[in-house]
Amino acid sequence: MAQLTMIQAITEAMRTELKNDENVLVYGEDVGHYGGVFRATEGLQKEFGEERVFDTPLAESGIGGLTLGLAVTGFRPVMEIQFFGFVFETMDEVIGQISRIHYRTGGKNNAPVTIRAPFGGGVKTPELHADSLEGLLAQSPGLSVVIPSTPYDAKGLLISAIRSDDPVFFLEHMKLYRSFREEVPDEEYTVELGKADVKREGKDVTLIAYGAMVHTCLKAAEQLKEEGYEAEVVDLRTISPLDMDTVIESVKKTNRAVVVQEAQRQAGIAANVVANINEEAILHLEAPVLRVAAPDTVFPFAAAEDVWLPNENDVIEKAKAVLSF
Repeated sequence: MAQLTMIQAITEAMRTELKNDENVLVYGEDVGHYGGVFRATEGLQKEFGEERVFDTPLAESGIGGLTLGLAVTGFRPVMEIQFFGFVFETMDEVIGQISRIHYRTGGKNNAPVTIRAPFGGGVKTPELHADSLEGLLAQSPGLSVVIPSTPYDAKGLLISAIRSDDPVFFLEHMKLYRSFREEVPDEEYTVELGKADVKREGKDVTLIAYGAMVHTCLKAAEQLKEEGYEAEVVDLRTISPLDMDTVIESVKKTNRAVVVQEAQRQAGIAANVVANINEEAILHLEAPVLRVAAPDTVFPFAAAEDVWLPNENDVIEKAKAVLSF
């Protein structure tokens, strides 16, 4: 069992499915010989050929249109958007076409599409590269939105996404690409889409997050432990559809919750989770469910990024607020 970074685990997932299914195609801007801007596809073109791993023009709308055509003619496209902030250029294809083709055709056509995109702050990227726009996608019926926080989950979730007969938007936080390693099985395996995971057991408060904020919550939980509190950390992994069963089970145990997201506070995933907790478990709560999120402003330039992004101190502050309510 190898010790892999997240980017290596993602590469292995694509390699696995390219081997398993000749209808799997991997493409996007610079993903071929160059191996992608983060080297997520490094070596895949050499191994599987230019007809299955290839570069596209710098036109996200064209990539999206190609993807829909390939999907309805028997292929399993794995499309890369070089940075998530460029999704606006292909929203019509993703939201207006790919996500609803099954419904529009009365079930006659599926879109077995996986759309990969890096996103997230903490790495000082230029404007439009780090934006957390997942809330736009999560509101779109017919589209699953997956955000792994570990290499193990990344490989298993991406294999599941590629095998899915319905479209999956697979978001990869840039800060997690090479920040740590963990054991990842050499053989193929899957992690269920739409299933959250308890990353740390606790009894006093539930911290709910996804992506890089899972690790922020784990850091906060370690510091809270020094003060005598045991925080449970739930990793949503899939933000659409939400696995509220796992969340509610945890909240019923701890009776307190804080929901954490990197995205701006308004209209975010955290708000949806809070609403669901209130609807399903309000009688189990000993305090209001609080949120940690970024300010409702445009993602700042690099010099102000560290001030803008939520951190473990923000999580600890909210956790103590619900613990002392």
